[in-house]
Amino acid sequence: MLHSLYIENFAIVDQLTLSLNTGLTIISGETGAGKSILIDALGLVLGERADTTAVHQGCESARVDATFLLPPSARTWLQQQGISDQYTCRIQRIVTQNGRSRAMINEQPVSLQILRKLGDYLVDIHGQHAHQSLLKHDIQRQLLDETIENDLLTQVYQAYQRWKVLQTELNYLGGNTQDREARVALLHYQVQELEALELTPDNIQQLEEEHRRLANVTKLLENSQHALTLLDAEEANSTLSYLTQASHALQEAQQHDEQLGGVTALLDNAMVQTQEAVSELRHYLRRLEIDPARLQWVEQRITKLHDVARKHKVHFSDLPDYFERLSTQLAELQNYEQRAEQLSIEVAQALKDYQQIAERLHDQRLIAAQRLSTRISDNIQRLGMSVGQVVITVTADEHASPTATGMDIVEFLVSTNPGHSPKPLHKIASGGELSRISLAIQVITAQNSGTPTLIFDEVDVGIGGAVAETVGQLLNQLGQQRQVLCITHLPQVACQGDHHLQVNKTIQQQATHTDIKPLNEQERVEEIARMLGGLEITPQTLVYAREMLQRRKQA
Repeated sequence: MLHSLYIENFAIVDQLTLSLNTGLTIISGETGAGKSILIDALGLVLGERADTTAVHQGCESARVDATFLLPPSARTWLQQQGISDQYTCRIQRIVTQNGRSRAMINEQPVSLQILRKLGDYLVDIHGQHAHQSLLKHDIQRQLLDETIENDLLTQVYQAYQRWKVLQTELNYLGGNTQDREARVALLHYQVQELEALELTPDNIQQLEEEHRRLANVTKLLENSQHALTLLDAEEANSTLSYLTQASHALQEAQQHDEQLGGVTALLDNAMVQTQEAVSELRHYLRRLEIDPARLQWVEQRITKLHDVARKHKVHFSDLPDYFERLSTQLAELQNYEQRAEQLSIEVAQALKDYQQIAERLHDQRLIAAQRLSTRISDNIQRLGMSVGQVVITVTADEHASPTATGMDIVEFLVSTNPGHSPKPLHKIASGGELSRISLAIQVITAQNSGTPTLIFDEVDVGIGGAVAETVGQLLNQLGQQRQVLCITHLPQVACQGDHHLQVNKTIQQQATHTDIKPLNEQERVEEIARMLGGLEITPQTLVYAREMLQRRKQA
């Protein structure tokens, strides 16, 4: 859930700190006071595109900080991204006047893509125009699929990906003869070019090792000779000379105390190891020589390999694997009939597997559609459409190509008048009816989404009276499971809140400022009275406002 929000120099907010709670929080205020600034600030901190107009006039930058208590899914995802997976998460976004921005999660810089993905785990915003997207078939299918077992949707996606990979390979092999011959000719040229370079992982490694040795041969000679001087017995004050002297001394002393025998043995072993090291160094130095011609040849060959790697857009060290892939592709194209026959069998099996899983998804969608249709119909009837009915149809398109989401066409149909058969939303529902249907769906699907914080931005536009009270009750019911923030003008909705924030706009020295403050019980009565009666608050509206709040507590 959203624990706290800090806003600085954002839009018409100078500085604002908010602590938020669980349950339903109401946000109200005069028209134009800036109630949506809270939504805009949250959108910014969760990765929306920065707008220079968001920076308060006369300021160099705007800043929004948000602290969230993380659900398990978000913690797991952050851990996968290599970001601290603590139980709380602090997100910061700073936007400058020139439009540049910086984003951080737990003090670690991140991309906007990371912010947006994290936002999907944390907040779901339902705007007042969300009902417009409800007219799209893809959105309707997504709403239905949110009520279905996720594992089945994943299986369909995986089966589709396997079929797609095999089908793409088959299409590549099965092009027309002219295209295939052109690909064979190109691959043949590429393979011959790479084959002449004798590309194997061992050859590449040996070439790099030889280059390092030749390029540093002077240093190798100096260091090896210095080491030999320090070790060799032929040199005065050498390690081997001192070891020999120490061994002789201990052997003489050992005649008087056998306990020195172990030390003498260790020294003898050290002498043997040192003598072997001296022998190896002498042999190494005899073979090591400065060879500018060989170094030049090695550098030219490495340069050529790098040029070839750039030409084929692969890394230098990946050339051997790339050569193997091209060789395999060439062999498959040259024997395309045999490979195409095998691929055809694999594609057919992959398609069969996909269709079986897609059919299971279709059956699940039919069951879910019936269940969701009933729940939406019940909700829209509570929202003033007493005879409204929503029917969700799921039609299998057997002639369509496979897709990552199955082969079904999902459509929401509605009937708002008795005796009329359900028809598509865009043909039946008015703007107000569509808004209520959208709200009914949002309340239901939000319970399935798992997102801990839900925000409703004036989704109750166009309704009033008992219907508005029902909307408030639905939002309050939702707030018992999630953290819900609702921007509203309706007192019937506002009185259902567990907490209440008031947005105020003031003009000081020809500058506009917005502030948001939590209301106590008396202030809340006065705010609901204002929402009931406008600018003039009468004793009657105060009494009615207090009754509305009391009625909510007793419900």
